[in-house]
Amino acid sequence: MAKSKHNNILDTIGDLILNAKKEGLAHLYTEGEYFDGRHIHINGKQLYHFGTTGYLGLEQDMRLKEAACDAIMRYGTQFPLSKTYVSFVIYKELEGALKQIYRKPIVITKNSTLAHIGIIPSIVRDEDTLVLDQQVHASVQNAAQLLKPRGIPVQLIKHNNMNMLEDILKKARGKFNNVWYAADGVYSMYGDTVPIQELQYLQELYPQLHLYIDDVHGMSWAGKHGAGYVMSQVGDLSEKMVLVGTLSKTFGASGSVVAFGDEKLYETCKIFGGPQTFSAQLEPSSVAAALASAKIHLSEEIYQLQDELREKVDYCNSLINQTNLPLIQENKCPVHFIGTGLPELAYNFAKRLMNEGFYINVATFPVVPVRNTGIRFTISRHNQKEEIKALVDAMVYHYPKSLSDVGTSLNNIRATFKLPLVDENEGIQHQAQKLSIQLERSINKVDQPSWDRCFDDKGIFDYAGLKALEKAFQSNEREDQNWEFIYLMVRDEVGEIVLATFFTVGLWKDDALSKSSVSEELELIRDNNPYYMMSKVLSMGSLITDGEHLFLDRQHRSYQEALKVLCNQIEKLKLQYETKMVMIRDIQTEDEELKEFFYKQGYLKIDLPEGSELTALDFNDPEDYISRLSPKSRSHVRKDILKNSDKIRIEIKDSLTEEEIRIAYNLYWQVHKANHAFNNIAYPQKLFSVLNEDVNWESICYYHKAENKLIGVAFNHKGKDSYQGVILGLDYTYSELKVYKQALFQAIMRAKALGKSKVQLGLTANTEKKKLGAALISRIGFLQADSNYKLELLESLEGNNILTVE
Repeated sequence: MAKSKHNNILDTIGDLILNAKKEGLAHLYTEGEYFDGRHIHINGKQLYHFGTTGYLGLEQDMRLKEAACDAIMRYGTQFPLSKTYVSFVIYKELEGALKQIYRKPIVITKNSTLAHIGIIPSIVRDEDTLVLDQQVHASVQNAAQLLKPRGIPVQLIKHNNMNMLEDILKKARGKFNNVWYAADGVYSMYGDTVPIQELQYLQELYPQLHLYIDDVHGMSWAGKHGAGYVMSQVGDLSEKMVLVGTLSKTFGASGSVVAFGDEKLYETCKIFGGPQTFSAQLEPSSVAAALASAKIHLSEEIYQLQDELREKVDYCNSLINQTNLPLIQENKCPVHFIGTGLPELAYNFAKRLMNEGFYINVATFPVVPVRNTGIRFTISRHNQKEEIKALVDAMVYHYPKSLSDVGTSLNNIRATFKLPLVDENEGIQHQAQKLSIQLERSINKVDQPSWDRCFDDKGIFDYAGLKALEKAFQSNEREDQNWEFIYLMVRDEVGEIVLATFFTVGLWKDDALSKSSVSEELELIRDNNPYYMMSKVLSMGSLITDGEHLFLDRQHRSYQEALKVLCNQIEKLKLQYETKMVMIRDIQTEDEELKEFFYKQGYLKIDLPEGSELTALDFNDPEDYISRLSPKSRSHVRKDILKNSDKIRIEIKDSLTEEEIRIAYNLYWQVHKANHAFNNIAYPQKLFSVLNEDVNWESICYYHKAENKLIGVAFNHKGKDSYQGVILGLDYTYSELKVYKQALFQAIMRAKALGKSKVQLGLTANTEKKKLGAALISRIGFLQADSNYKLELLESLEGNNILTVE
C-alpha cells in the first residue's frame, strides 16, 4: 500500500506557540533603556519579574558588569580563534577557578546545547546505549539523535522511573559495555529533582550504569561554592558521572561548564569534543564576567546569597501553603508551578496576573503534558517579600475568577494533577441552562430519524450502519475487537439538535499514525505480545468509520455552549472508562475556530490520513469516464486496469456463502498485515458475517478466470446518495493483475450504476485514487493524552535500532 501522511507530533508545537502568541503570552519584547532584574517592561507596563532564571541576581552585580566592560576595552568584543589553537589570556584563570568549584577537571563550552552536542557523542561509545529520562532537557534529547546513525540504541523511560531504568540495566548485561542515563538535576518546569541517591544505589548494583546530568537549573543557589544541586547531594563526582553546569542563568555570565569524574573522558572531550574543537570561544566579556562570578562562588559570600534566596523561597512556600492554590509540589529550589490543567485556564489566569503587574510564564506542551498546563514562576533575590506576597494574593483572588470564566472547578484541576481535593466555595462547574444532554450506550435507544438527519450519507455511521457495527464489535475473543459505543446529542430548549456525535472506547495501537518503519518494528514484537504498546482510547467515531463524525449546527446561537458541553462529557467519560487518551476525529483542516477551541481545551492537532472522494459521476459509460481523465491517467487505466480485465471475472453479490466469507477474511488479513500506512487493529471475522447479512452492504468479488479462484473482495456500503469502499481483501500472489486498482475502478462504476452522487474510496494509496479522478480530503484530529511519554517514545523510535521497554 502507498504511504500515508505521517504524523510528527512535535509538528504541533509551532501552532501552540502561535496560539500563545495570539494571547499575548509568548514572543514578547522587553522595553525601556535599563533592566534591574526586579522589574520588566512589556507592552508599556512595568511588571514585577517572576520569570527569571538568574535566581541569585548575579547578572546585575556591578563586579560582573565592570569585569565585562573592562575585558571588552582590553581584549575586544571577541577573540576570533578556535581554542584548539589558542585560548585568550583569562580563559586559563577561569578554568582554574571552575576546577576549584567542582574539584574535578572541567571543559568550558559556548553554551549547554553545544556542550551536549559535543560531549554526548564523545562519551557514549558504539558499544554503549543511552537512556533518556522523559523530561530531560530538549537540548540533551536533540544531541542524543546524533548517536542513531552510529547504531547506538537510544531509549526513553518515564520521568524519574527507576524501575524502568533497572529493567533496561538487567537486559543490558552482557549486551552493552556501558549504559548511560541522562537526566536533569533540577527540572525546569515543576522544579522537581533527579533521584540521585537511587541512581547511586543502582550504580552499586549495576557497574555498567554511568550518569550524565544536566544541572543548569541547580547551579549556584545550592551546593558548596555554588557547585549545584547534584553536587550538594553527591559531595564528589564519581568516575561514572559527567555533570553539566552553566555560566549563564544563576551564575550571571554566559557559557557552560562540564565537569568529569573520569580523567580519561575529560581528555577525550578536551582534545576532540565536536563543537568544542571547531567553534569560536566565549567572548572576552563573558569570560571576564564568569571569572568575577567564580570568585564570588569561591568566597564565603556565596552562602550569604544562597541564604537570602532560600529565605524568600521559604516565604513564598509558606504563603501558598495557607491557600488552596494547586501548587504541584513544594520545592526548595526557586521554581514554582501552579497547575491549571487546560491551556484556556492558563491563558486566562496569566493575563489576569499580568494585568495586575506580575510577569510569569505559561508552561504548556511539549515541556509539560498538554492537560498539565500551568503557571510557572520563579523567585530570585531581586524579588522583595512585599511583592511575593502581592503575587500570591493576586493568584488567590484571580484563580477562582479564571475557573469561573472557563467553566471548571478547583477540584477538577486538583484531580488532574492528583492533588488532594479540598472544600471549595468558589469555582463554578459550567452547566448550560438551556441545553439538554442525551447520552446513550446503544443506537437502539436513539431516535432513528433524528440521528439520520445528522449523519445520513456522512459515512457508514447512519442508524443502520451503527446497529451493524455494535453487533460486530461486541462479544469477540480478542480484547481489541470489542468496543463500547456511546452516543451524545445536545439539544436546545425546544428539542432541536445542536450537536451530535458518537464515541467508541477500545484499544488502539499507539503507532497507528506513526511512520511505517516504526509500525513494522512494533509488529514484530506484537507477533508474540499482541497488546504491546496499545492504549485504551476514547475516540470520536471508530477505527472503521471515516467521515464527518461531529454534527454541529453553527447557525444555532448556542453552538459554542454545546461544544463546552461536549468537552465536559468527554471528561466524565474518560474517568468512567479509565482511558488515558482522547481522539477528536475528522475535523476540516481549514476550520480555524475549532482548532483554537480544542487547543484551549488541552488538545494537540494532528494530521489524519487523507480521505478520497469522487463526485463527477455524470459520465455515460466507462469509455466516457476514461476520456475525462488526464492523458497520463487514461494511460494508467488502460495499462493497469483494462489490460487485465479479460483475466478477471467480477461478480457483485448481496451475500456470500460461509466458505466465501472465510476466504474473504483470509484475503483481508493479507492486506491488514501488509499495510502499515495506517496501522489499524485487525477487524474480527464476525464483522464480515454481520455485513454480509446487511441489505446496505454488498461485496464485489474478483476471480481469477483461468483458475476460478477468488483473489479479491471488496465490502462496500450503499448510502442514500453515496457509495463507500470500506474493506478490501487481496491475494498478493496475483499482484501482476493489479486487483487493487481494479477494485477502485469498479467501485466508481458501481456507484454510477446505482445512481449515487459520490463515491468514497477510503484511506491511504492516495496516488492511485488521484489517477482515477478522486479528490483528496484533508482532515485533522485533536489528541489529548494524560502523559507525553508514549508520544515522545514513538518519536524516539524513528531511526532507532532497538525498542525500549513500554
